[in-house]
Amino acid sequence: MKKHKLRISFVRILLFSIFCSLSSAPAIAQALSSSELISNAKQYDGKIVVYEGEIIGDIMQRGNFSWLNISDGSNTIGVWAESSIIPDIEYTGSYNTKGGRVEVVGVFHRACPQHGGDLDIHAQAIKRIASGRKTLDKVNLDKRNFAFILLGVLCLVLILRQLKIR
Repeated sequence: MKKHKLRISFVRILLFSIFCSLSSAPAIAQALSSSELISNAKQYDGKIVVYEGEIIGDIMQRGNFSWLNISDGSNTIGVWAESSIIPDIEYTGSYNTKGGRVEVVGVFHRACPQHGGDLDIHAQAIKRIASGRKTLDKVNLDKRNFAFILLGVLCLVLILRQLKIR
């Protein structure tokens, strides 16, 4: 009987401990903006952060690692990651493409000693949120018409200049 009470007490303590540790566990971290990271770089230095944005430019491989430039629309932050954790990205952002969106979890460095003092994130995990795509820019008809008018004026000036020289 004594062993039974002791076992029940142990189970209660164990369950209470598990409940307390789960209730005090931090919620899933919200992605920080580049402005928050840059403005509070000292506060986040060396800490694990979540950052989300569009991959722009080229993914630059350096041995088993790669550099990615990720823009959240305000600023761009360099991300250093093992090439093996980078998801398949068909398009990166450029003039005629919208880059894939990713969420990066990694260690933020306001002045990374490994990379010449640059501000960067050393990724521990990268998750693709959305695929990239080609974009089709529509021609602005007002600008096109204005260009034709200027071309006509230029031709007229050249013709009048030729007539004046004769």
